[in-house]
Amino acid sequence: MQEKEQSDFMKLVVENRFVFLLIAMLMFIIFLPFIDEFVKNLVFVNLFLTAIFITAFYSIVGKKKHLVIAIILVVPLVLSVWFQYALKSDTIRVVGNIFGVLFFAFAIFSLLDFIFGAKDVNKQIIFAAIAVYLLLAMMWSYLYRILEYFYPGSFAIPEARRDLDQFVALYYSFVTITTLGYGDIIPLTNKASSLSILEAIIGQIYLVVLVAFLVGMHVARKAK
Repeated sequence: MQEKEQSDFMKLVVENRFVFLLIAMLMFIIFLPFIDEFVKNLVFVNLFLTAIFITAFYSIVGKKKHLVIAIILVVPLVLSVWFQYALKSDTIRVVGNIFGVLFFAFAIFSLLDFIFGAKDVNKQIIFAAIAVYLLLAMMWSYLYRILEYFYPGSFAIPEARRDLDQFVALYYSFVTITTLGYGDIIPLTNKASSLSILEAIIGQIYLVVLVAFLVGMHVARKAK
């Protein structure tokens, strides 16, 4: 009886792995800014980021061939998050950002492989598709930080925001991928502009292609 309960629990966890990933990302985006006034501690930021990394890792290791690659990418990423502030090292920070790009790119590839390999549209596919869109923005936020590190002054940032930190980069990334274009943060170089254009284009193409694919798959399924 106990073994059956454990089996049912693990099945539930596996089926909802994309939901956990979405919750972790949305908590970082929505919940964290409302507590940073009361908790001025980077530990909480690191905890939220680590939760995103772990849930993303768990969501992409369904295939054994993905496990080794995911471990190689996520371990340096997690270590960089926890050591960059303690050691005050810019090198650790930029290495962490590079591994962030690689890890999220691999996560996106793995989830797209799962989505386009599906035979029917279900809630797992829908949640995975939403997760990919958010992961794209996460990945680009790391790209922007890498660019700013190697080419300081690539972005015009309001004084109130001080610099292109983790959350500011993520904010700019979401504003760009959704083509809102508030204009409070502005790319000042061709490199920054090029990255911003590329993110906006990929974000829109992803939505168009994904919706067409899901609708087509659903219609084909209904027609059988």
